[in-house]
Amino acid sequence: MDALERFAPLPLQESYDNAGLQVGLTEAEISGALLCLDVTEAVVDEAIRRGCNLIVAHHPLIFRKLAHVSDGNYVERAVIKAIKNDVVIMAMHTNMDNAQDGVNFRMAAKMGLSDVDFLPSQRRQMTLSGEEVAYGSGVVGTLAQPMEARAFIMMLKERFGVASVRANELLQRPIQRVAICGGSGAFLLGDARQAGADAFVTGEMGYHEFFGHEQQLQICVIGHYESEQFTTEIFRDIISRECPGVPTCIAETNTNPIVYI
Repeated sequence: MDALERFAPLPLQESYDNAGLQVGLTEAEISGALLCLDVTEAVVDEAIRRGCNLIVAHHPLIFRKLAHVSDGNYVERAVIKAIKNDVVIMAMHTNMDNAQDGVNFRMAAKMGLSDVDFLPSQRRQMTLSGEEVAYGSGVVGTLAQPMEARAFIMMLKERFGVASVRANELLQRPIQRVAICGGSGAFLLGDARQAGADAFVTGEMGYHEFFGHEQQLQICVIGHYESEQFTTEIFRDIISRECPGVPTCIAETNTNPIVYI
């Protein structure tokens, strides 16, 4: 936990978030770490089956306060199952979104972007343990070569394994500067334009948010799960580097609740 939180300190999380330890005891000796995007009963079952007593998730299992713990919904059932089987659950959510080399930087790497940095309007500083730490919502970077809009979208489909990309009308100029926000990023559309981005890639947006950007910005919405799926690679890299004796495995359970038909 310390290694993960050094990489993405909990104070970097947004005020509404609930990152950090979710279930279990910090004194537990780790038999293995299962890395996932979401925690469901099936994920807890997989952890037990694969001999992992720690689950590291991106999305918090406990996001809002629990009024009771029974069998009323999947969150409560997963909490009960984890406690019964001595499985510790922790989440690294918006702190990992906002961290240097976090979720958005990993997305940029998958696209092959260079000169990646936080969106200038979102870049913030925080003093932690006497050191200045940079963090922020969203990043912007540059493609090695300009791409036509359709080719850029096809690249996203291939790199992120998505069935479809929701986009506004195709941009009639080449795309080279790309802004990114994993998950729900519509709030950064203005920041992306201000940063001079030709395209903005995010996980989800509402219908009305697509209006008004024609030929200004190529919007590419690839799916919430799909945009953040490589967060598990970040967890794996941190644990492998900082805690080399801990077995890690990326969850095989697909928790994406959205299917494309």
